[in-house]
Amino acid sequence: MPANEFIIDINMENAKSILIDRSFEHPVVIDFWADWCEPCKTLMPLLEKLANEYQGAFTLARINADELQPLVGQFGVRSLPTVMIMKEGQPVDGFAGAQPEGNIRDILNKYLPKPEDLKLDEAHQLAEQGDTAGALRLTKEAWELAPDRSDVHFAYIAALLEQGKTPEAKALLDKTKLEDQQSEYHALVSQLELLEQAADTPEIRALEAQLQSDPDNVSLQVQLAVQYRQSNRNEEALELLLKLLQKDLESDGGNAKKVFLDIVNTLNGDPLASKYRRRYFSLLY
Repeated sequence: MPANEFIIDINMENAKSILIDRSFEHPVVIDFWADWCEPCKTLMPLLEKLANEYQGAFTLARINADELQPLVGQFGVRSLPTVMIMKEGQPVDGFAGAQPEGNIRDILNKYLPKPEDLKLDEAHQLAEQGDTAGALRLTKEAWELAPDRSDVHFAYIAALLEQGKTPEAKALLDKTKLEDQQSEYHALVSQLELLEQAADTPEIRALEAQLQSDPDNVSLQVQLAVQYRQSNRNEEALELLLKLLQKDLESDGGNAKKVFLDIVNTLNGDPLASKYRRRYFSLLY
């Protein structure tokens, strides 16, 4: 098979950049072969098939042992075919002789990211580029591959919420295993509840206009805080709610406190969460 972006023929000029430098990015599978080697003719098509199937999860580097004797000696190759797996500049595994496809997959899978992880990485890149719909599609594919992995489960829920698909997100949250209902789960529940509350709320400017004529309307202030949160104006939302709580911890029938805590939980890890959590606790003691 001709060389492509996943399959590279090695020469003395590209040997270091491919065999060593690239192995710091992902595994490099080196296939030492020769024209006269019959087992090589069986093994190489299998390796090429896997390289194309894995779509860049590893690079297949083909070394003609007759033409590149210095590299054969450096790697201590004594028979053909020989396969070595390079990772972070060092050989970490390998085998000699032709092997069944299943055996080769088992060896590769020890060093390659799982297909669902590759999809999540690509989804993250799309999300950073603003393509949240594409990110959701890939995240769903990752979830379909590994529905029992909690990190994939939560990534899919987060992607659904990012697209405003609250019914689907709620259905998945309801199926979360009890042992997985930790901080990430609660943050997503809070985010879902905020989205549900904001679904039928007037836009920020309309609410602010209403409050100008009715500044003491607690319910309008809570609705405005929810809208601020949906626009990522988190500090404004928390500040507005905290002022209500300073007057009455059960403001708006306890709804102000619930929305305040939902926002804080959603911001888990954000400095704002720590800041407003401390200010909230100061009201309790």
